[in-house]
Amino acid sequence: MKRVIGAKEKEVACMGTLTNNLHLMMDSFYNPTAERYKILCEAKAFPSDQYAFASQVRAHGLDPSTAILEVFPREGEYSLREEDIMEIIAKEGSSIALVLFSGVQYYTGQLFPMQNITQKAKEQGCICGWDLAHAVGNVPLSLHDWDVDFAVWCTYKYLNSGPGGIAGIFMHEKWNNIQLPKFAGWWGHELSTRFQMPPTFSPIAGAQGFQQSNPCILALASLLGSLRVFKEAGMLTPVRERSLLLTGTLEKLLVKSDYFVFLDQLRQLYPQAGSGKPGFTIITPADPDQRGAQLSLLILPAESGLMHKIFASLSDYGVIGDEREPDVIRLAPNPLYNTIHDCEQAAQYLEQAFKLIGA
Repeated sequence: MKRVIGAKEKEVACMGTLTNNLHLMMDSFYNPTAERYKILCEAKAFPSDQYAFASQVRAHGLDPSTAILEVFPREGEYSLREEDIMEIIAKEGSSIALVLFSGVQYYTGQLFPMQNITQKAKEQGCICGWDLAHAVGNVPLSLHDWDVDFAVWCTYKYLNSGPGGIAGIFMHEKWNNIQLPKFAGWWGHELSTRFQMPPTFSPIAGAQGFQQSNPCILALASLLGSLRVFKEAGMLTPVRERSLLLTGTLEKLLVKSDYFVFLDQLRQLYPQAGSGKPGFTIITPADPDQRGAQLSLLILPAESGLMHKIFASLSDYGVIGDEREPDVIRLAPNPLYNTIHDCEQAAQYLEQAFKLIGA
């Protein structure tokens, strides 16, 4: 696992679930003061993250409407610009306690410039953490070298461990003697004396000390099987190279569709919700360095209900993506098992789906 995310051994722990781990890390690292109390995040973060941010803020007696600072895309855009994020950190830095973005945004598929954001946050004295649910196993990560304070993730997406698979945390080693576990559990006790059942908790140094309970062995086995496949494939460098090839190929095929609409045409062709002829655009950044495997297709016209019909048709053809309300279908060719032919079929069946609904 440490080789997948770029960390040292005791900086990583396989444990718990994503949101539970997020709460554990925020409970340790979000320490608001009268002057520095805000949480900076992307607008429309994954709902579970939004709920966690709001509940942590309320637990400190603060108001989420003033303590949570969201960065929105510019009007008419779907992704965040790096310069806008940097500007807000520079402007609001003295009031920001915690910068906490997604590594890859679940809805748009945008890969954030994690190293640059982390560095800028540190320059302003902010703690910087990351939700890597859609980034781990998808893009190369160097959390230790980037000086990330903490990160959390699940393993059932690009690490292929299956629904409910065990999650994980990262905590930089510089915090080992500062951020000790507040909520102790037997599994976080030093291994050398764990089975002596001592009455006093002595945590393992680093992230592993935050472990609380014996993990499910079946969940660990499924993750181990997946990690062995990554190792056999040569880890993230060749996996990322193939991912760029597959996603780039899929994008080129989709852009050739008779139903594809370029982003700069949206306002002209779809001046209001529900109007305009059926089609789709891609809201994931076109720059391969700003995305992972995922392409988010915005089905048009927006708020027409057409997305559900297209998604159902794709599913009937065996194209397994997923739907995100109200109008997005996410397609992500996985470099470990998808092929160029799969991308060709996905593009072909999307075209056919539009034709079947009479578009």
